[in-house]
Amino acid sequence: CGSQQSNPLSLTSNTNKVCLYLVTIIMGDSAYSFSLTTFSRTGKLLQIEYALNAVANGQTSLGICTKDGVVICTDKKLTSPLVKTGEVHKMEKITPSCGFVYAGVGPDYRVLVRKARKSSQSYRLQYGEVQPISQLVKGTASVMQEYTQSGGVRPFGVSLLVAGVDGDGKPALFQVDPSGAYFGWKATAIGKNYVNAKAFLEKRYQEEMELEDAIHTALLTLREGFEGEMTSDKIEVGVVRRGKFEALTPAQIQDYLDEAN
Repeated sequence: CGSQQSNPLSLTSNTNKVCLYLVTIIMGDSAYSFSLTTFSRTGKLLQIEYALNAVANGQTSLGICTKDGVVICTDKKLTSPLVKTGEVHKMEKITPSCGFVYAGVGPDYRVLVRKARKSSQSYRLQYGEVQPISQLVKGTASVMQEYTQSGGVRPFGVSLLVAGVDGDGKPALFQVDPSGAYFGWKATAIGKNYVNAKAFLEKRYQEEMELEDAIHTALLTLREGFEGEMTSDKIEVGVVRRGKFEALTPAQIQDYLDEAN
């Protein structure tokens, strides 16, 4: 009988498998960090975790929901005094009763705002009424979730706070994360210093709090981690009052700041 010769292609294949295995063992979860659609051995999608890191590096935003309204506010301090502050907006009205604010990557936020406005307009044309906040949040969360399950894309590098009115007329506050997960909150914070801001809100929040008290509490919370002097041109404040969302003017914000002082 003739001796069997080993297949060089099979040897190469086995060598590649061994090398891949060794790389995986040495690098651990980081071996999966460049793939959005592949789970790591510990069950993580690392690109989503990196997106949450982008959110945590963003400027602080927070919100408080009360029995008669919602307040959301954000730090919009700019890196240069030469930038026109009036041209920078982190807070956007989506429907007459709903507004967004974000922490994270600004251009990604614009995409979500545009999609949310299109969704709310389609709902208005079809049903003849303003889209409830719960449905708007679900639609936005679905868009963000799709970007965690598709090749050739990356997750949105933002978390949203959504303030508005639900179908039963009650004020509501939601948070939407890059994974597509969303939660209803009484009060919450996102972005830089969010841990301390949440701890501050837990101490200050009261079930029977009214909107005016919530505005003062929100400004006090934002001031806790604010670098430098907090003025009306360095923050934005939006409120849902009597079923309508409005962004406060710099003069209105300054009045609240003066009261807090």
